Amino acid sequence: MSTIPLQQHMTQNSRLPFSLPAWIALAPFEEYLGMEIREACDGRALLIMPFRVLHCQGAGLMHGGAVTSLADTALAIAIKTLLPEGTHFATIEMKLTFHSPVQWGTVSAHARVLERKDRDISGKVDIITEDGVKAASFQAVFRVKRAV
Repeated sequence: MSTIPLQQHMTQNSRLPFSLPAWIALAPFEEYLGMEIREACDGRALLIMPFRVLHCQGAGLMHGGAVTSLADTALAIAIKTLLPEGTHFATIEMKLTFHSPVQWGTVSAHARVLERKDRDISGKVDIITEDGVKAASFQAVFRVKRAV
C-alpha cells in the first residue's frame, strides 16, 4: 500500500510529497492509471496499460485522455534514457491521431526519440491494442530546462 498522500492538495510553494524510486520510474498519476514500463533504453521505451473501467469514457471506450497520458509518459521515459539523471524537461507540444477505438485488453505504447535540436527533443509513439491494431499515433516535443 502506498504511503504517498494521493489526495493531498498541491499548493503554491508546497514540497513534493513523494520521490521517484529511480530516474526511470513512474510518477503517482501514471501508477494510478496502471502503467508499467516494460523496456527503456537507447531513446526507446515500451509501456503497457490495462484497460480498466476507470479509463472509460461514456460509450465504454478508452478515454482519449488515458491514451494521451500513456503516449506522453512513454515518450518521456524514452527521453530519460538519453538524458543525465535529474535533468528537468517537459512536454511543450503534442499531437495525437486516433485510428481505432480501444475497447478491451491491454494497450502498449511504443515510443522512440526522433531528433534533438538544442533544448528540444521530438519523438513518436504508436499505441497498439492487445490484438495488434494501431489505435493511435502520437508526436510530441519536449523541452529541456535551461541550465542555470
